[in-house]
Amino acid sequence: MNSPLFFISDIHLSLTNSEEEKQKRNHLINFIHHVTEKKGSLFIVGDLFEFWFEYKFVMPKAYFDILTAFHQARSNGVEIYFIPGNHDYWTREFAEKTIFTQVFQDGYTLELNSKKFLIIHGDGLLSRDMGYRALRKLFRNRLFVFLYRWLHPDLGYTIAQWISRTGNHRSHSDEYNEAVIRELKEIAQDHGNNGVDYIIMGHYHQTKQVDLENGSLVILGDWLRFHSFGYFDGNEFSLNYWR
Repeated sequence: MNSPLFFISDIHLSLTNSEEEKQKRNHLINFIHHVTEKKGSLFIVGDLFEFWFEYKFVMPKAYFDILTAFHQARSNGVEIYFIPGNHDYWTREFAEKTIFTQVFQDGYTLELNSKKFLIIHGDGLLSRDMGYRALRKLFRNRLFVFLYRWLHPDLGYTIAQWISRTGNHRSHSDEYNEAVIRELKEIAQDHGNNGVDYIIMGHYHQTKQVDLENGSLVILGDWLRFHSFGYFDGNEFSLNYWR
């Protein structure tokens, strides 16, 4: 694995073509070029897409520019690793063989230069997520995926786009965010006590690096507001903002 390592999450690429979406994509493509110039490796820690469901013969044309940028980066030697999120869990051969170097459906543990990383998207961890965990189990069920794949792609993506618009995963009160951090710290501390130096996740749309008794909890933020990314130079980890 080539270093330095770059980490991003929660880009939520949309199927629409708004001016805001164009700017976000331009920033992301420039960032991918930067990773290529640094000859590093890129970890995408979930929710790259607002929705991704892979059909056997069809891919959404709305993502063509970004998929092309990833493919070019891989052709230039960049290793791109994908940890699916709750919006883009349903990858198949195209994503797993053509776009990304490797897909880790349930997260990934990495050791590099005596540092140990646990990289997960982070959804379903909180005590209040019991209902969501049951729903996630249904959506990831093989029978559900098989039946959904029989929907025409236009219909399948239209349904998913409508569901995505009804959710509010991008902004919460300060009190809510603080409660989330408190609970995540408790979860992360268990991993830190077991030798993990950096517990890295997305999903919560906060940009934070929290020191634990052992190790650090890193929440990567998003590219909806922050354009934030994690960076490991081989020795130290830092959170940064792409300008």
